[in-house]
Amino acid sequence: MVVKGWLGACLLALAAGAASAQEPIRLGMIDGLSGPFANAGEAVVRNLRLAIDRVNARGGVRTAEGQRPLELVTFDSKGNVDESLIQFRALVDRRIPFVLQGNSSAVAAALVGAVNRHNARQPDARVLFMNYSAVDPALTNENCSFWHFRFDAGADMRMEALTEVIRADASVRRIYLIAQDYSFGHQVSRLARDMLAAKRPDVKIVGDEFHPIGKIKDFAPYIAKIKASGADAVITGNWGNDLTLMVKAAREGGLGAKFYTFYGNGLGAPAAMGDAGVGRVLAVAEWHPNVGGAASDAFYQAFRNRYPEPKDDYVHLRMQMMVEMLARAIEQAGSTDAAKVARALEGMRYVNDFHDATVRADDHQVLQPLYVSMMERQGGDVRFDNEGSGFGFRTVKRLKAAQTTRATTCKMERP
Repeated sequence: MVVKGWLGACLLALAAGAASAQEPIRLGMIDGLSGPFANAGEAVVRNLRLAIDRVNARGGVRTAEGQRPLELVTFDSKGNVDESLIQFRALVDRRIPFVLQGNSSAVAAALVGAVNRHNARQPDARVLFMNYSAVDPALTNENCSFWHFRFDAGADMRMEALTEVIRADASVRRIYLIAQDYSFGHQVSRLARDMLAAKRPDVKIVGDEFHPIGKIKDFAPYIAKIKASGADAVITGNWGNDLTLMVKAAREGGLGAKFYTFYGNGLGAPAAMGDAGVGRVLAVAEWHPNVGGAASDAFYQAFRNRYPEPKDDYVHLRMQMMVEMLARAIEQAGSTDAAKVARALEGMRYVNDFHDATVRADDHQVLQPLYVSMMERQGGDVRFDNEGSGFGFRTVKRLKAAQTTRATTCKMERP
């Protein structure tokens, strides 16, 4: 199945009357909307609302009952596992068939377990988990589930892309690893060590440190240790304020090292780094605003037209893709039944004029191209800046889906 294209300029106000008359198909997002990572959760909400509005603008989702609109229902997990499980119970009590989550692999792992148990106990009210950002490889390997789909590249795929750039960067000789102290952070550290050993055995790891997640307000002591180590590059999977505050401290502390990041292209990081980040901060993602081409530009401009405030400028193609593929799967299944929708998603291909992705049936991991981009001043090839900072990102390397695809150990149990 192929999902094609962006639907024109997305006149989002023109939601079809026939769809609005039908009972909506509710998508329940469980993520941190308060606490230290609230800005990351709010960014997700903006992306999901735009994607949902795009589907509803064309009349909603075709079902046996007629055209039905999508509706986003948010549940604040406060960024922690226990509250996420409480909110999951509230979600299933409301008979919402689709769970959306991504900001925290620890939360995602807990939700996979909760979804598995719920679906086993209540086969007539099963739910499907759509993961937009939780990238711990275990989620599509030893802990894979028929009821879970991941639309982001796994941490192993992202690290594959970053270390391909490091492979060719002879200026990198001494690397410091710093990560949040939870499952994802430990995976980032292990993956960096393994891939650097294979690709750049000459590189020396001069630090490998974990810090409490969402607790550090001043990263100056960490930056001092990085400087003292003589590192010329830092690898980090930090996200949200844990990244923004760290790069801010790096600028203030005069750290001249390059930052190879998973998420250094938004949520305040470019502005926090300023001129000190030019040519030094790199990020990896499935897309970025300066990819180029009319279709990519139109997609980005549609987002900015909807959300013109600079602080709201953090766009995720994968979230738009996830909603489009879910809508198509519901139509193909003719139902919101979780098992039928899951089977429709397996093997589904998403294609537009600037992206091509496929859901691998073996483990429900989306396979897609990845871009490694570098922070530069706006101008020339960097036509769009990030968050009104005057700094944007240009492509350093584009990797085809086949170049980042990793083997899976998933032994999926199917209903």
